[in-house]
This record gives sequence, structure tokens and C-alpha cells, in this order.
Amino acid sequence: MSDTTRTGDHHDHSHSVHDHDHDHGGHGHGHDHDHDHGGHGHGGHAHSHAPKSLKALIGVIILTTTIFLAEVIFGLLSGSLALLADAAHMLSDSAGLVIALVAILIGRRAANTSATFGYRRIEVIAAAVNALSVGAISIWIVIEAIKRLGGHGEIDTTMMLVVAVIGLIANGGSALLLVRRQHDSMNMRGAYLHVLSDMLGSVAVIIAGLIVRATGFILADTIASIVIAAIILPRSVRLLLDAMRVLMERVPGHVDLNEIRVTLEEIPGVETVHDLHVWTMDGNELIATCHLVIEPDRVESGCNILDVANHRLEKIGVSHATIQIETADHAEHEAEVHD
Repeated sequence: MSDTTRTGDHHDHSHSVHDHDHDHGGHGHGHDHDHDHGGHGHGGHAHSHAPKSLKALIGVIILTTTIFLAEVIFGLLSGSLALLADAAHMLSDSAGLVIALVAILIGRRAANTSATFGYRRIEVIAAAVNALSVGAISIWIVIEAIKRLGGHGEIDTTMMLVVAVIGLIANGGSALLLVRRQHDSMNMRGAYLHVLSDMLGSVAVIIAGLIVRATGFILADTIASIVIAAIILPRSVRLLLDAMRVLMERVPGHVDLNEIRVTLEEIPGVETVHDLHVWTMDGNELIATCHLVIEPDRVESGCNILDVANHRLEKIGVSHATIQIETADHAEHEAEVHD
């Protein structure tokens, strides 16, 4: 979809998808093209996945909170560090899932005059907060594990195993609820990260409990807690880096800017492309702006060039583009002004 575009010699082209309204009055060749891609505008995305994501999150929050309370109580009673480590992680998950839920509710708000891009970026912020919280919990687990390397203390493995199995069942159910929703947004990726790491943590606790019960090797509990941290820390770091890339409005990692430039410069009549910017508001939908310098004798066909440019950008995955058409003289003038 494209927004208002203009030529360097003051031809204004306003693009909206599929509807072409040509107005030849008052100006030699002024075209108003409206291109509307069903709500892909700044902040106007319909969020078709939001209702399903909301239902999935609410169900997972109920399960996670219940298991957290059980693990805290029985972790203290049994003396299992792995169980307490998993409970601490479940606490961060409960808070993280609530943050994700609130972010979806806020992100659904429509764009307005004070927030022209809408509120979708709140979901990226939520993902960053969740990644930080999971990382902090992982570090805490490692510190506590180091303190227990002496292997002292007793563990009630029966209580530990019962709670861990219940936790695995609940976390497995939560993972099934979110696995199909994890690609809806970066926010849902963060929520799924929480639940997946919980499920893996429950598996580690069960293995540790069985080892301690069979061999009396108490360090297995400590080792299991370190394994939990080792599993979830890299994922949280990766999610945090992805969120920071979006918040800093950097070019998304999967986007080749040079490929986009070449694609646009291959359009007949386009001499060069400059001021090309590509970013994303929510980690999913791509937004682009650029200036196309066209041959002087192609100015009157600027609208056709815009149509081709927008079509090529859409094929690459750009859902919203603002393109300015200009001649070489105008581009040189701009360069002098910037210098």
C-alpha cells in the first residue's frame, strides 16, 4: 500500500490500492491514485489474530499462576532448588504473560492524530520486558545453583516429582495453546518463550528428581537448575535483540536493502533510488520510504512508475510504502540543501 507521493516538479500522486481516480482538471497531469490494502496503513492493521491470541493468553495465565503457587509451596516443603527455580521462572512468566495480554489490548487501539502509527509498538516493548525478565531469572538460577554446589541438604523427591509432573502437564497444555499463535506478533513470541522454557524446566526437574531418588546424587537437582537456565537464557537474549532492532528502527534482519534498491532501479524510467528506509513497527509488517529519480521525459508517466514500484515492494513484503518521485535536477537540489 502506498501513501501520498509527489514529484520533484510539484506533481502530487496520492496512492491507495485498487481505486484509481484520475483528475485532469486544473493541472496538466495531476493524478490521484488511492491504494488501500485492507487496513495495512500506519496503525490501521485490523489485528485479525488478536481475539485468538487473547483467548490463548488468558487460558495460559490461569494455568501458569496455578502451577507457580504449587511449585513455591512444595518447593519450600521439599527443599528442591530445581523446583524453586522453576517456580521463580513461572512467576516471571505469569507477570510476562499479563504484560503480553495488556500489550495486545493496548495495541488494538486504532491510530489517531496523536499516535499516527497506532499502538502496535507496545507489543514490541512487552516482548523486550519479557526477554529481560526471563534473562534475569536465568541468572538468578545460576547464582543459586553455584551456592549449592556443595550438595548439602535433603530433598523430598516424591513431592518434587509429583509437582513437577503436574507442572509439565500444565505447561504442555499452555504450549499447545500458544504454539499456533507465536507467529502472530513479537509479543506472542515472548509469551511462547515463557511457556516453552517452563515446559523444558519441568522436564529437567523430573529428570533430576528421578536421579536423586534412584542414586541419592543430590547435585543432580543443582545441575538441573543450571540446565534450565542454559536452555532459556539464549532464547531470551535472541528475543531481546530482535525487540531492540525494532525499537531502534533498524532494517529487519531478513531484509536485504540492496536487493530492494536494485529491484526499484530496474523499473523502466527510474535512474536511481536514494533515501531508502525500511523498518517495522511491530516486528512483522514492513514499512518503506524512498525517493525515485526518474528520467525527465518520464515525468508525465510518474503514476505508472509508482504503480510498478508499489507492486514490486508488495511482492518483497512491504505492506506500507511512501514513495517520492523526482527528477535529477530536484535530487541535486536536495543534495545541496542537505550539504
